[in-house]
Amino acid sequence: MMNLLNYILWDPDLIAFKLGPIPLLGTIAVRWYGLMWIIGLALAYFVVQRLYKEQKIKDEYFDPLFIYCFFGILIGARLGHCLFYEPDYFLTSAKGFAEMILPIRFLPEGGWKLIGYAGLASHGGTLGLMIALWMYVRKTKLGIWTVLDNIAIATGTTACFIRLGNLMNSEIIGKITDVPWAFIFEKVDAVPRHPGQLYEAIAYAILFVIMWTLHKKMPEKIGTGWYFGFCLTYIFTFRFFIEYTKEIQEAFEASLPIDMGQILSIPFIILGTFCMIRANKKA
Repeated sequence: MMNLLNYILWDPDLIAFKLGPIPLLGTIAVRWYGLMWIIGLALAYFVVQRLYKEQKIKDEYFDPLFIYCFFGILIGARLGHCLFYEPDYFLTSAKGFAEMILPIRFLPEGGWKLIGYAGLASHGGTLGLMIALWMYVRKTKLGIWTVLDNIAIATGTTACFIRLGNLMNSEIIGKITDVPWAFIFEKVDAVPRHPGQLYEAIAYAILFVIMWTLHKKMPEKIGTGWYFGFCLTYIFTFRFFIEYTKEIQEAFEASLPIDMGQILSIPFIILGTFCMIRANKKA
């Protein structure tokens, strides 16, 4: 019989802090999840800014990059969750479609409630980012591989903090386990589970350290697509195997040989491997 006292009890407050009262808006509660997103994006912003300066790319090309990345990731992650994981809910009614676009939830008794975007998929966010960067390079005329490599070097910071946000939300929980570092997510149930979010956060922090070290040793590879390929291959290979420690997110996944996260990871692993091979051949 498992001794629950040996495990980590996890039940943090969802609210990091409150602002206000603010005129017309009242008191605004800042949730940990949103705060982790902001920190992750801000760190990536400063990393890419430094890379642009190292490469003597003009500031006027850097300034719009954050806007493209922010909306590309947000829109892609939201649509990815709705289309990949809950299409039956979001695509079968006008209310569902509205909830996919707007950060609201319609209430059974009538009316609606502002809840934010409760459902973001990393695969969709990655695809959205790639599309946004394609639009960005069309406007700035910068080399697509240079931009992708620079973003890839900084990606680990954002990915790490997004998963820490999932951990603070007690979401994307792991399977039941008896490992000594298991978490009991008290908002979910009273059994010890793998902290899959923490596994990913650590892996992405390590990714950033690796990428930053490599770019110092091999700056000539920036612009070949090698860093972009390595980033995709690392993240989604790890994501594929870490899915074995996670609970399925939607009921339909129970009938699949591998879950949706693994299915969506395979194309990105193939793309990343192709980019690395291409870069090496070009070199």
